[in-house]
Amino acid sequence: MMEQSDFAQRVRYLLLAMLFFFSLFGIRLLYVQVWHAHAYTTRANDEMVTQSVLLAPRGTITDNNGIVLARSDAAKIIVVDQTMITDPAKTASVTASVLGMPVDKLQALLTGTRRYQIIANPVAPAVWDNLQAAISTYNHSVEKTAAGYAQRIVGFFAENTYTREYPTGSMVASLIGFTHPDGTGASGLEASLNSELSGVNGQYDYAYGAGAIIPGSQQFTTAAKPGTDIKLTIDRDVQWAAQDAITSAVKSAKALSGTVIVINPKTGQILAQASAPTFDPAKPKTITLNSIRNPAVQDVYEPGSTGKVITVAAALEQGTTTPTTVYTIPNRLKAGGRIFEDDTNHPTEHLTTAGVLAVSSNIGAIQIGASMPNQTFYDYLQKFGIGQNTGSNLGGESDGILHPVSSWSHSSAPTMSFGQGYSVTPMQATMVFSTIANNGVRVTPNVIAGTYDANGNYTPSKPGTQTQVVSADTAAKIRTMLEGVVSEAGTAPEAEIPGYQIAGKTGTAMRVDPSCGCYRGYTASFIGMAPAAAPQYVVSVVIENPQGAHFGGVIAAPVFKKVMSFVLQEKGIAPAPSTTVPYPLNQAQLDKLATVPPSTPAVRKKVVKP
Repeated sequence: MMEQSDFAQRVRYLLLAMLFFFSLFGIRLLYVQVWHAHAYTTRANDEMVTQSVLLAPRGTITDNNGIVLARSDAAKIIVVDQTMITDPAKTASVTASVLGMPVDKLQALLTGTRRYQIIANPVAPAVWDNLQAAISTYNHSVEKTAAGYAQRIVGFFAENTYTREYPTGSMVASLIGFTHPDGTGASGLEASLNSELSGVNGQYDYAYGAGAIIPGSQQFTTAAKPGTDIKLTIDRDVQWAAQDAITSAVKSAKALSGTVIVINPKTGQILAQASAPTFDPAKPKTITLNSIRNPAVQDVYEPGSTGKVITVAAALEQGTTTPTTVYTIPNRLKAGGRIFEDDTNHPTEHLTTAGVLAVSSNIGAIQIGASMPNQTFYDYLQKFGIGQNTGSNLGGESDGILHPVSSWSHSSAPTMSFGQGYSVTPMQATMVFSTIANNGVRVTPNVIAGTYDANGNYTPSKPGTQTQVVSADTAAKIRTMLEGVVSEAGTAPEAEIPGYQIAGKTGTAMRVDPSCGCYRGYTASFIGMAPAAAPQYVVSVVIENPQGAHFGGVIAAPVFKKVMSFVLQEKGIAPAPSTTVPYPLNQAQLDKLATVPPSTPAVRKKVVKP
């Protein structure tokens, strides 16, 4: 009886112990699943969920007609966790052909203990899709065996990225530039507009397990904000014509470099800006420190005879000369303690101001410049934008070089009168002629037509700042005189375009060689406008250090003709007969004109007595 009582008591104790144990287990379950469920869920997520950057697509750059010049295409970065690769040799043999890699090179990347090893960057999304398909096919085949699960290929995953594409290749490279591997702008507009083009990256989370991203686990925590799309004033077709012409000219002349700028003088909009040599953003081997420069705004040179336009315009505006004022031009002229000469020997001539421009006489320009105080001449140089940033907003733009009058020597004024002794960028030189073309009004140059936000809303750029430099009358007189430059009697008959009025000026300047700080070689240029009476477009051509023939009228004027001819046809500017009467170029022509009977008023009213 006693034994049964002890047994029953033991059973009760055992039941109480079991009840106590299960009570503790229940309390633990309540602790884990109710009271601290969120903490454990967060801990589990932290162990499985990975945070990743959601890259923002870089803004697109287009020409004025919407043709894409630079864009961002979706791509993948393929990464592997080496610790999950059980058989690097087998894995490499299965995946190498899909990735387009040698088996031995891929095997080396698969071998090791790194948890994050980049295999391919960047690749097209289709490559990642094909890789997944190849791995899936292999895994399906081995899973049919008893030990197949252990032989599966796992550990590959992909991250989203973008590649920068330039559909037009090298055609606009010096202007557009290119990006660094990390996607930031490296040169050109890609660099100067980097903050607008870049956008703002977002973030997303995903769960990773069993060697792959768990389907449906992706959660976007912060949306990426795409970069701003930029619409340029560039016309792709005009850009092609300019690039083709300057590339051929630089190659033919064995020159150091060359630049062409096409601009609308009324709006300041740049239709083309081409340079040679250039580079292809898609071919890194073509990219050098020299080729990625934008010479249109970064290179400086002494303008030479194109600078005579400023000298003559200033004197006309000051009333110290007229188009028909006659100057005696000796073979040599002493001024400021130096002996100056023209580019060729000649007997003493009697040229009008128009003649001085037409034949590009240095001695004549010195005499015209001497009619003004140095400070007045300096002020006009500044008004035309010399020594100042043009405001084009192109990266790395130089101010050029213009020393104050206080630092001038006795020979500075004579030298500067014919365009030496100060330096300009091709853009600054272009704007001098754009000002003359636009009736004496300088308009800030611009290459940005407008921008598109993420919703596609377009915001046009603000109109360029306008500055009246000289009067419309002075500008018109200069244009008429510049028509003489393109005549058979001038220095640039090769710039003539049949059926059109062309006004322009050659430049052949001694070139400062940066390697020695001395004059060595030449800079050849031609800048012109059409139609001369009411110019619609200005085209400038600058060729640095040509070998052999070096005169602007010989090697730069033909480039102008090729580009301007294309522009006039492309923009539908019909040929028209000249409506201006040329100024006499010398004393003999002036005397002959003075004998014309009064019955020809159209001719006589153009004669301005000196």
